[in-house]
Amino acid sequence: MELISLRLSTCRHPLLLLSTFLQIVLHVCSIGVNYGTTADNLPSPKEVAQFLKESTIIDRIKIFDMNSEIMKAFAKTDIYVTITVPNGDIPSLTDSGKAGKWVQDKIKPYYPDTKIRYIAVGNEILHWGTKEQIDNVVPAMKTLHEALEKAGMGEIKVTTPHSLGILASSDPPSSGAFRTGWDTGIIKPMLEFLNQTQSGFMVNPYPYFGYSPGNDSYCLFHPNPGFLDPKTGNKYDNMFDGLMDAVYSAMEKLGYADVPIIVGETGWPSLGEPWLKWVNVENAKSYNGEMIKKSTSKDGTPLMPGKNFEIYIFALFNENQKPGSLAERNFGLFKPDFMEVYDIGVKNGTAPKKGSGDSPSSKGGGSGSSSGDSDKSSDESQSSSSTKTPYGHSGSLGKVLDALAAVVFVLATFFGL
Repeated sequence: MELISLRLSTCRHPLLLLSTFLQIVLHVCSIGVNYGTTADNLPSPKEVAQFLKESTIIDRIKIFDMNSEIMKAFAKTDIYVTITVPNGDIPSLTDSGKAGKWVQDKIKPYYPDTKIRYIAVGNEILHWGTKEQIDNVVPAMKTLHEALEKAGMGEIKVTTPHSLGILASSDPPSSGAFRTGWDTGIIKPMLEFLNQTQSGFMVNPYPYFGYSPGNDSYCLFHPNPGFLDPKTGNKYDNMFDGLMDAVYSAMEKLGYADVPIIVGETGWPSLGEPWLKWVNVENAKSYNGEMIKKSTSKDGTPLMPGKNFEIYIFALFNENQKPGSLAERNFGLFKPDFMEVYDIGVKNGTAPKKGSGDSPSSKGGGSGSSSGDSDKSSDESQSSSSTKTPYGHSGSLGKVLDALAAVVFVLATFFGL
């Protein structure tokens, strides 16, 4: 019916019709990665940008700072970039003059050639930040948004990523609630701002950090009996869905269930200390493969059916200088020479379809997020999405050919070709 309506209203405007149809046909679900640089053996940002554009289906990245070399490298690639304001800069950005100067210095030189998607104000502030940073994060977000609007760059959304340590409860998912004090004092006004500006609430769910020998299948999307949420009657057979619905329930309790949830980080390492038996290539492939499916399907979750999430997998590369455990240095999808650590269909545009191949999940949430997040570097950030999310290029030639065939069909139908 939608296509029929479109035909009737646009048949006298063939270019408009063609443009609209192409947008429908070429609609590609987003696949994002966190591009960290804590290593001494990584390729140059220019090489990375070229590789992602020409050899992968990744259409968005998130970086943990405001790296000018990366910003320049991704100009005119059609790859979306999320940048991060350092936690320590947050208090100063509550001043409108300083926020305006920050936008002029840090954003204007690169935008719109570099497609800046989000500005993440700090990283996991409620988990890692000082009291001053926590108290000022929402005012800084508001002031920065106003500065972007004033500079004519209101399309850039402002958000901030959270560890799931913000939850007071997450099991069962319907019990999800934010910690007392943060709930109405910080998170509710933040959600109000995100709702008003059509941005998203960014969270970092990591089932990896909630792993235990008894729940391995539940963490990794492997077949398991699952459990029923006694309040909703919904069945959960993987931790990622449970964590996401716990966040949703907490937001619903504050009256903001409509704000989109963005997965700023999630992942599973492929190599770790010998005693970490669950850290291996097979499990990393399973978990992150499932994240690809989550981002490219509309499976949603029991409380958010039909949703597809903007997900940023952690991470693009193995990073040999990250502090902490061996596992922390081996979250990457790629080695520094661009060789895949394992194949989940990212490099050649052959992302696994639902029901095929291995499955994966996401990083830290509930009680698991607290312990795991302590391994993460404190300068890392997040991103956000909604059903209005713009979509970038696709590395799949098949999609382009299918689209061209559809265009030929439309032209023939409308113009008697």
